[in-house]
Amino acid sequence: MTRMNWEKLLSTKRLGQESLDGYKTHDRSEFQRDYDRLVFSAPFRRLQNKTQVFPLPGSIFVHNRLTHSIEVASVGRSLGSEVANKLIEAHPELASTHLPEIGAIVSAACLAHDMGNPPFGHSGETAIGTYFSERDGLALKNQLSQAEWEDITHYEGNPNAFRLLTHQFVGRRPGGFVMTYSTLASIVKYPFESSLSNKKQKFGFFQSEKNDYLKIAQELGILQLSEPGNPLKFARHPLVYLVEAADDICYEIMDIEDAHKLKFISTDETKELMMEFFDENRKKRILDTCSFVTDINEQIVYLRSCVISCLVHECTKTFIAHEEEILNGTFEGSLIQHISSIPRKAYQLCIEKSFKNIYSAKDVVDIELAGFKVISTLIEAFTDAVMNPNKAYSKLLIKRVSQQYEINASTTYGKVMAVLDYISGMTDVFALDLYHKINGNSLPIV
Repeated sequence: MTRMNWEKLLSTKRLGQESLDGYKTHDRSEFQRDYDRLVFSAPFRRLQNKTQVFPLPGSIFVHNRLTHSIEVASVGRSLGSEVANKLIEAHPELASTHLPEIGAIVSAACLAHDMGNPPFGHSGETAIGTYFSERDGLALKNQLSQAEWEDITHYEGNPNAFRLLTHQFVGRRPGGFVMTYSTLASIVKYPFESSLSNKKQKFGFFQSEKNDYLKIAQELGILQLSEPGNPLKFARHPLVYLVEAADDICYEIMDIEDAHKLKFISTDETKELMMEFFDENRKKRILDTCSFVTDINEQIVYLRSCVISCLVHECTKTFIAHEEEILNGTFEGSLIQHISSIPRKAYQLCIEKSFKNIYSAKDVVDIELAGFKVISTLIEAFTDAVMNPNKAYSKLLIKRVSQQYEINASTTYGKVMAVLDYISGMTDVFALDLYHKINGNSLPIV
């Protein structure tokens, strides 16, 4: 049976600098350089002002996209390092390869996994897609190929993260961020074209970056699952499972902690949810330690750390147990779905509580409503501007767009993608401010 190979999957080759592979003038590993490059980038900094779930903080601090990404990267490093140690135990002949650096690769990919998300999270994604599928954007359908139409009507943050990291924007070098092939492959959670997206409308790369992903997949030996001539579909790079697990662990458990801070969930409910992850012996040891902590919030912090540690250990065991299936592309679902029964059931209880008490909460829904309206208005205004650039109002709007975005592209698809690049890169506050300005509701104060 055809399977993927660890030696080939882990490569320091960089997109846009392939000829320099192996040329090193620094002490950091190539994957550490990926991480550092992301940390110091403007798109990463802007995550501090993008909504995670709850409204951006007032008197109580909750997670935004930046803090979430940093925490996911931390958990991803732990997961990757544990998996690397176990793999080397099983395959000592791979100790001299890049296998020991899996923690660094996963950590960098985790840091980048949300960088393509538009303002206001999922409501922003929905606003973009439905502008074209349900509103005035429908008029552009005949000017796009079917594949291009699928891209914009199923618009999603995952392929946009890959685009952000790989696309040659105006005035920038080829290869985008010039990341290593392995880090780039590790963020593509859904390695197929938009026409194959599932009910959640998830996919991995736009038509504009299709050839970049194809090149990366071929170089790393990622299994192609589609027949020639059909829309591209690949098996996941194995490290995607670790990036996904780190994200699953953080968003679910940290959302519970945030909900407790905001009093969406009581202290007793929160403790009960977190204690469900452990057997009776472990519960007793945890409760004994908690008895020395008097501050309620610190008790929740301690319980949360125990839960994350438990899930990291469980996901590591699952990855190692299913290594062959992962390498031959037959593993189905996420690592979380295959962990031991006690923590798996506890995780499901957290999901159910989140949907009931968190994601349906009034404050959360209000942010989604407002975000949908803001993004819809911006998409409508700027799409009309780039399609009709000679209008007086269009000229004014176009002056607001940074020169790095190719709004004068020769194709309709290129123009639309430039608008989406501009809007998806905004912070929540910037998008809201621009919304007020183009509606005449605010003026700059001199």
